Amino acid sequence: MSASAERSEAGFRLADPVGLDESHRMLREQVRRFVEKEIVPHADAWEREGKIPRALFRRMGDLGFLGMQHEEASGGTEMGAMASVIFGEELSRSGFGGVTSSVTVHTDMSACHITRVGTPEQKAKWLPDLISGRKVCAIGVTEAGAGSDVAGIRTRAVRDGDHWVINGTKMFITNAVYGDLLILAARTSGPETGARGLSLFIVPTDTPGFKVAAKLEKHGWLCSDTAELVFEDMRVPAQNMLGEENRGFYAIMRGFEHERLMIGSFCSGESSRALELTLDYVRTRRAFGKTLWEQQVVRQKLAELASRVALIRALTYQTAATLDAGRPASIETAMIKSVGPEILHDVVHGCLQLHGGTGYMRGTPIERMARDARILRIGGGATEVMLEEVAKRI
Repeated sequence: MSASAERSEAGFRLADPVGLDESHRMLREQVRRFVEKEIVPHADAWEREGKIPRALFRRMGDLGFLGMQHEEASGGTEMGAMASVIFGEELSRSGFGGVTSSVTVHTDMSACHITRVGTPEQKAKWLPDLISGRKVCAIGVTEAGAGSDVAGIRTRAVRDGDHWVINGTKMFITNAVYGDLLILAARTSGPETGARGLSLFIVPTDTPGFKVAAKLEKHGWLCSDTAELVFEDMRVPAQNMLGEENRGFYAIMRGFEHERLMIGSFCSGESSRALELTLDYVRTRRAFGKTLWEQQVVRQKLAELASRVALIRALTYQTAATLDAGRPASIETAMIKSVGPEILHDVVHGCLQLHGGTGYMRGTPIERMARDARILRIGGGATEVMLEEVAKRI
């Protein structure tokens, strides 16, 4: 077998970082097989339908994929940040950002708040169904006027006896249309308190007063459901407050740190898949009497892109190791979020360019991936905001 054919068969896969143990390697292989057999063959249909079947969550729950951020007492496996990075990277290699988004919002951005700050009673009530995939979770922080500026949240919760009455709206909420549970951020004191006046609540989506105002049509991530929500005199039991009153901002910030780490894994996985597809393409596509791979400018462009993928991947894995060691990594996660999506954008659009007209056609993986990649420069903190977060810390 030629070196070129051998490389194509192997795909673009960088060596695993030093320090991964056997459980990490087994997890990668298991998720990779799952993606190849149970996501990739079906996800085009999910894109057309605009939803992911509930059976996918249940199957992932059966395999233990939904419990890695949860403690063993609740049915989880407590595998830590490194396992989440591996999980996110392999999901992203599917090339379907919508699947990755919906699943990881459930596993790493919403349900994990219950494990971090929930009471024993809340954990016992909600986590078994979330870890098994019988229920799907969402996180409700963003509003039309409060995205990266969390302190600007206006959704208001007012205590009324043994309930909180909540009024307000949320925007761009993943899993809100077909999900079962929302971790909701609301203001529980006056607007003058800013970030110090926010609290979290566990809200079942069938609560009276909870309304999906609109299922939003997006540029990419077509199979993940995204919605605008409205809360009208929605009564939530007091025991559904998650964590301490007026301390929700700190839980949200901790969640953002993990979310930014996960976005690094998305950038690594999807970029790697884009390079793999493009390497296969340029080795067979001929122009001017030779393959594109034999054109020096093409080889060097791909070499540059591959090197940038290796950089964001290394930073992401190193940051995961730092967090698993119990050390702070807020500047590293901000760096990941500020540069990772920019690298991903450059990689997928550079790869689309090398596919020529074919890459611009709907139905080709690289075209879909280019659309899916765009949101990561906005969601979870726009690049410009994240650069300011880095600047404040240096």
